[in-house]
Amino acid sequence: MAAMPATATISSGARVSVLVIGSGYGGSVAALRLAQAGVDVHMIEMGMAWDTPGADGKIFAHTTKPDERSFWLRTKTKQPLSSFLGFPIDRDIQRYTGILDAEEFAGITVYQGRGVGGGSLVNGGMAVTPKRENFRAILPSVNPDEMYNVYYPRANAELGVHTIDPAWFEVAECYQYARVGRKQAQRSGFPFVFVPNVYDWDYMKQEQAGTAPRSAVAGELLYGNNYGKKSLQKTYLKQIAATGRVTISPLHRVTSVTPAPRGGYTVEIEQLTTAGAVSTTKTITADTVFFAAGSVGTSKLLVKLKATGALPNLNSEIGKGWGDNGNVMCGRANHIWDPTGTLQASVPTGGIDNWAAGGAFAEVAPLPTGIETWASFYLTLTNNPHRARFHWNPSTKQVDLDWQKVWKQPSIEMAKTIFHKINATEGTIYRSDLFGVNTIWGDHLTYHPLGGAVLNKATDNYGRLVEYPGLYVMDGSLIPGNTSVNPFVTITALAERNIEEIIASDF
Repeated sequence: MAAMPATATISSGARVSVLVIGSGYGGSVAALRLAQAGVDVHMIEMGMAWDTPGADGKIFAHTTKPDERSFWLRTKTKQPLSSFLGFPIDRDIQRYTGILDAEEFAGITVYQGRGVGGGSLVNGGMAVTPKRENFRAILPSVNPDEMYNVYYPRANAELGVHTIDPAWFEVAECYQYARVGRKQAQRSGFPFVFVPNVYDWDYMKQEQAGTAPRSAVAGELLYGNNYGKKSLQKTYLKQIAATGRVTISPLHRVTSVTPAPRGGYTVEIEQLTTAGAVSTTKTITADTVFFAAGSVGTSKLLVKLKATGALPNLNSEIGKGWGDNGNVMCGRANHIWDPTGTLQASVPTGGIDNWAAGGAFAEVAPLPTGIETWASFYLTLTNNPHRARFHWNPSTKQVDLDWQKVWKQPSIEMAKTIFHKINATEGTIYRSDLFGVNTIWGDHLTYHPLGGAVLNKATDNYGRLVEYPGLYVMDGSLIPGNTSVNPFVTITALAERNIEEIIASDF
């Protein structure tokens, strides 16, 4: 396990120079660069530290054997793939502050990482820089030259992004499923592209050879990866620990931020038990606050603070511009002569690119069941135009999201531009047993929440909440709904850009 920032249960009455709410990509970038500039930082993280092994000797639960470590405060799992061969696969678990939150809104379930390292703990590691021709649609107020010449390269270097050895890919047993996906895509005229990842490919080779404990080759991913994936714990957070200027309070949740009478901000925080109960409520003062709780967490908190009068002058764009990155899933049933393999690495390596013609990019994803399924599985990212809004519900005193499930239909139509053609070419059909009974499309979820505090609208062009000097947004909520690819490299690069300007001008 990589060195982690010092954990310190923050005391009520404390005053800190900088408080960073959240320890995902944006929060970790901000904390590191501030610490390197000589600023002391305290980070607040709602999830656990994930630094202590469980009864099985491992920190993270196995994908096919979920236990209490797997889900955030649920008594039953809510897996994205909910059935197999017509049988439901969710199981009862103990309520616990587990690693994956399946947060349910009226029209969509949003999957988010909970713990020190945020979404980096639970994503597939697919580290993709958008094509430059798509960038204007992603962040129209940001200079693409500086992003592609400076901040994307910096983010990729810091995150440890690499592409699989193509020669090993051709012979690796654990990527037979991906080679089948490539062959079928190319036979239908679609380009198959290798996708960079933050997995340690040398370790992956050792896993398959049996010379190192298996991790991705054993199917670990959804609930954390015990060995080979370079999550933030092994990159930014490791560097943060080396500065000696950053402490972090896990299992703490910020509930209020208001201007303090003598400058700075009064911040109310709940300390949680591993059963999700509030054990202590604390009030501290922070000179500066960075909101980095992720698209959903930051957006919900800011909408609440505006509506309840804690930060009433936040502008009218707060809560708007939220999107799902066009996520939709599906599976296909292959012929018996196209087995996808009983051994499948859980880390995806490639995808089918039909973005320009059909508005869809499909990751060739694993189904690491340990048995032959003759099935190909895909997570497709699409150019879905719909955007939702977070709003305060005064009757429930909760923040709601007005996403509608019918808004997924454009994503389905875009995904069909790939899979209808492959099925026609191969003479195959869709699997209808993966998301319930007679259900083809996994259109109920997103792994890639984006927006809600959009750059240069809800904030200035660097993430400042200009109505309140000393408040900043530093995460995926700045990006309006779609990145055309997996978003975490863009979130990281944008945070590197923004914090550089903020340190230069504001500190």
